[in-house]
Order: sequence, then C-alpha cells, then structure tokens
Amino acid sequence: MNYYYEIKNKIIDNEVYSKVKDYSKERHKLITYFEIGKLLNDAGGKYGDNIIDEYSKKLVLEVGKKYNRRTLFRMKQFYNIFSNKKVSTMWTKLSWSHIRLLFSLDYNSINYYINVIINKHLSVRELEFKLKSNEFDRLPFETKNKLSKEEHVEIEDFILNPILIRNSNNYTEISEKLLKQLILEDIDNFLLELGNSFCYIGNEYKIKVGDKYNYIDLLLYNIEFNCYVVVELKVTELKKEYIGQIQVYMNYIDNNIKKFNQDKTIGVIICKKDNKFILEYCSDNRILAREYELV
Repeated sequence: MNYYYEIKNKIIDNEVYSKVKDYSKERHKLITYFEIGKLLNDAGGKYGDNIIDEYSKKLVLEVGKKYNRRTLFRMKQFYNIFSNKKVSTMWTKLSWSHIRLLFSLDYNSINYYINVIINKHLSVRELEFKLKSNEFDRLPFETKNKLSKEEHVEIEDFILNPILIRNSNNYTEISEKLLKQLILEDIDNFLLELGNSFCYIGNEYKIKVGDKYNYIDLLLYNIEFNCYVVVELKVTELKKEYIGQIQVYMNYIDNNIKKFNQDKTIGVIICKKDNKFILEYCSDNRILAREYELV
C-alpha cells in the first residue's frame, strides 16, 4: 500500500467536503482524521516513526501548511486513543476542537467528558472550564466506579467534592451569610457544581416547625430525579447537630410540600471540612456532605 498516496487523497477529499455547509461536515472531518491516523500508525509500524516527518514535509508543499508534523502527530494520537474499545463510540458526535482537549486524559475521564459534552451541548470554552476545574477528579470515588462499570447512578453521584464557589472579591473572612451571597451571585454555576437538572426555588425558605419559624438556606429541585433538595451551608467542620437540623427540614418538605408522585427529599450539607466518622454513623443515606472551596 502507498500510505502517503492514501493520506494525501483523504486530506484533499476532506478539504473539498469541508466547503459544503452541511451539519455532517465535522463528523466527516473526524472520520477522515481517524482513518489518516490509522494509516500513519500502520505506516509507522512498517517504515518507522520518522515517517510522520517525511509525510508532513511533502504534504505542507503539496496540500497546505496546516498539515505539518504536529497535525499529523495529533491524527495518529487520535487514532491510538479512540480506536481503543474502552472509549465510547459517541466521539463521532464531537468536534475536532473538543477531541484535541481530551488527548491527555485517561480512558475513564475521556468517556465522562464525551457524555457531558453531548448531554449538555458544551462549547469548547465550556469544556475547557470543566477540564481546568478538574470536574472528573472531583467526582466521588464510588461514582467513578459506577461509571466505569456502567452501573445505575443516583442524584448524589454527580455532586462534586469539593464544590467550587467563586469568590470574585477575594473575601478572607467568610460567614454563612456571605457564603450564601457568593452562591446566589453565581447561582447557575453553583447548580452545575451539584450535577444535572437542578433548579433554584428559594433561599431563606421559611417553614414552621411547631410554634417556631425556621429558614432553609437553599431549597432546590432536581427535575431528572423528581425530588426536592435541601441545602444547608456551614463554614465549619461538619458536626453531628447539623445532621439533625437538616433531617428536620427534609422531613418537613416531605410531609408538607412533596407530592405523592415525587421522590423523597435529599439533604446536602456544604461545609468547610468533611467528617467521615459522623457520616458513617448517620442512619439516613439521603443526607450528603460536601466540602466547599473558594476560587
């Protein structure tokens, strides 16, 4: 086989196809680059790794400057990563710009971000932000295991830890009131930190327990999992009394607001520092604790 001839023809064909303003042209580019990557891999196996240098010099002269050594190397890298059975076949729904950002990740991370890009219609810039914030790394360990084994996931699986809260004014002294203010100023990103399909209902949500009024820091709703979510904010380490407090609020929502066709309320305590021992002895698995980090 004349590998160079095959590669050159595929590049020219893709250049022609890319001028057609059609929704499928990005997919055509990906498939073309994947096929070229395979040819480069096979040619390298037969003629040695220097074949990329040889082909790139000729392609730059005969086709265009953008087909330099770096571009060909990326195509080969693309094939080597995405030909592996561990990687989702849904990569064909992405753009080349998305794909390039995933090259340095492991297989589990790549699969996670592929799904997020498709399900949330992420732009390249939004993907860059998620990568920079190490979103996959902040998933609970149990969640990563479920994803790798393709097991069923629950609402708590995608609540990141730590939760990143923007501190644009660089406050050094943080109270619960100020923490809430920072969250409300950037509520959209905060909801994304919690996972999928969260929507905001209110803050300082007033409820009457006995003869006294109490105020829930944040009341949310999750559309996908069809349940209310009570969020309590603490600027200290998790304490056992926080568990009792949020449990009262969750029970109130279940008994007075939740409809019969909705699932039971989830409670999330966002605190400065987690305490695994307290959580270990908490009998209600609907209560979760996550640390926050100001950025």
